[in-house]
Amino acid sequence: MSGFVIAVDGPAASGKGTIAAQLGRDYGLPVLDTGLLYRAVGVTLARQGGVLGDEAAATAVAQRLDPAALDDPAFRTRAAGEAASRVAPYPGVRAALRAFQRAFARQPGGAVIDGRDIGTVIAPDAPAKLYVTASPEARAHRRLLQLQAAGETVTYDEILADIRVRDARDAGRADSPMRPAPDAVLLDTTEMSISAAADAARRIVGQARGRWERSRG
Repeated sequence: MSGFVIAVDGPAASGKGTIAAQLGRDYGLPVLDTGLLYRAVGVTLARQGGVLGDEAAATAVAQRLDPAALDDPAFRTRAAGEAASRVAPYPGVRAALRAFQRAFARQPGGAVIDGRDIGTVIAPDAPAKLYVTASPEARAHRRLLQLQAAGETVTYDEILADIRVRDARDAGRADSPMRPAPDAVLLDTTEMSISAAADAARRIVGQARGRWERSRG
């Protein structure tokens, strides 16, 4: 890994996607939202008439996934998030999507990658690592606003319940992705505005960038 890679990990609706996008603009780096990959697999599988409980079918979709199609608005719905959490634990799905993510991280100029096991599995040697988190209540409120803006009819209580179920599902996995890398900087955005969280992330990454540049002579 020769470029400057920024790994941004954290649970759903913690603010990591917004932070990653801003860091990409700040440093002129391509950004990959890895959650969209898993959402795309789940939604595509359902569109093809498959079932989320079919690991072999989900793996086949992941192996053929076209990253150019990730702009589909259907991948950002509440249903897509639930579908992603169902297919993400499958070893075959993870293997296929991890290969793509690692290739993205190896770009000569570097990259910003946000997800749930970036700093520990995908890019363990990334010069800059953040673990962005927030309380379940804050995350539910943010996700509610996102979904309402997209025209979905949903309640805060429903979203909070979804988040708690997903958190519990992740915590129960032996290979749970919801743990920060030992060298990641924890950024709790519960009480932060979007701009404040982005500023804090920028300072953290700026320090990491300085260390990385000095290490390269």
